[in-house]
Amino acid sequence: MAKLVFGMNLSLDGYVDHEKFAPGPQLFRHWIEYERGLAGSVYGSRMYEIMRYWDDDHPEWTAEEREFAAEWRRQPKWVASRTLKSVGPNATLIGENVETVIRDLKNRLAGEIAVAGPNLAGGLAGLGLIDEYRLYFHPVVVGQGQRFFAGARPKLRLAASDLICEGTVRLTYVPA
Repeated sequence: MAKLVFGMNLSLDGYVDHEKFAPGPQLFRHWIEYERGLAGSVYGSRMYEIMRYWDDDHPEWTAEEREFAAEWRRQPKWVASRTLKSVGPNATLIGENVETVIRDLKNRLAGEIAVAGPNLAGGLAGLGLIDEYRLYFHPVVVGQGQRFFAGARPKLRLAASDLICEGTVRLTYVPA
């Protein structure tokens, strides 16, 4: 049975914003390895559209960026959206019955399935489907934007805390 994990980079004040701060080289390496180990990822439409950046090669990319892109392209993706009409390579559109599809994926696959996007995670949390939360706190304060916890706010229990690198602390929580 697969474990559904919601993890993202966020500011000290709880916001996720890929334009306000980005991982340094060590943390980016961590995300490459994380991506490599996934059984797949479930995306909301907005986060999927942001991540589609990795579908196309860019000549200015570093070797690490090319490696991340290869891992992202390799893994299966499921996109929960009522607005998108199509998705890119190695992706499946989930228009309806998101709960049923996610429950099936958890039962059918082994390993970890990443949940990408706070709004999707909030909805899945409300259904009791998320098994673990990984909050990667960066030493920045942004003051506004999309919150990590959007929608349902589950009761949680701290399972681990780790200094990952470059001042980033990961807190791992499981439902209480």
